[in-house]
Amino acid sequence: MLRALYATVLFALLCNVPDTYSQAKPAVQTAREYTFTVVERKPLARALYTQGLEIHNGDLFLSSGGYNQSQLLRYDFASGKLKGRRHMDGRLFAEGLTILNGKIYQLTWRRRLGLVYDLETLQPEARWRLPGEGWGLTNNGRELIYSDGSDQLHFISPANGSSLRSIRVTLNGQRVRNLNELEWVDGQIWANVWQTDRILLIDPTSGVATASVDLTGLLPLPERKPDTDVLNGIARDPATGQVWVTGKRWPWLYRIELRPANDSAPAEDESTHSAVSR
Repeated sequence: MLRALYATVLFALLCNVPDTYSQAKPAVQTAREYTFTVVERKPLARALYTQGLEIHNGDLFLSSGGYNQSQLLRYDFASGKLKGRRHMDGRLFAEGLTILNGKIYQLTWRRRLGLVYDLETLQPEARWRLPGEGWGLTNNGRELIYSDGSDQLHFISPANGSSLRSIRVTLNGQRVRNLNELEWVDGQIWANVWQTDRILLIDPTSGVATASVDLTGLLPLPERKPDTDVLNGIARDPATGQVWVTGKRWPWLYRIELRPANDSAPAEDESTHSAVSR
């Protein structure tokens, strides 16, 4: 009898638990919104289909994609002079690029390969398989981080490309797909979102986008041609902390600074262009 009474009382208590306990959800972090100011620009060969971009020890490394035209290039960043070039197998479509521990790492798209090169000579040293398609690539000083066009970023071993862990990326609580070119900037992952003019700043632990940068209008309409493609390419200069961005078949590299989206300052300082020559 007592056992039945206890069961009845317990059932009544459980049924009267406030809904706030059973339906509580974690708060969604709202991303900060930014736009940009152009501080400087440098000429870039318009024919390059930029997939990966990296500044290292005063040189600019660029991965240019396309079947039968993919290549790895090295420029003196100050002068723009070409210092080295490696043409790739015509069956490979080059994608993201990063540099870690004296090695260049480059991804390919549908062949799902990670390629490793000597930093100084651009000579191939190794290759390994990726679990999925290769899109963007960066590193956190220990691990490689790559995107595959989904809403996830994958951390892999630089030794053999083996999977370590993955994070799902969200913006204001919603999953974000088409994550493309990546760059590690001051403890966050900056990511181009393919087919948009937007860059996300992503927490590498949670996958939450803490900020969103709208780069609409960065390449002026008069500079666009029929084959001009999307915004793609982010590089941080370790010597200065400056951030440079570009796009596929764009004629310029742009050094940008972020500003809050509600700031009414001009997005571009035309005086910075007058001193630039092709």
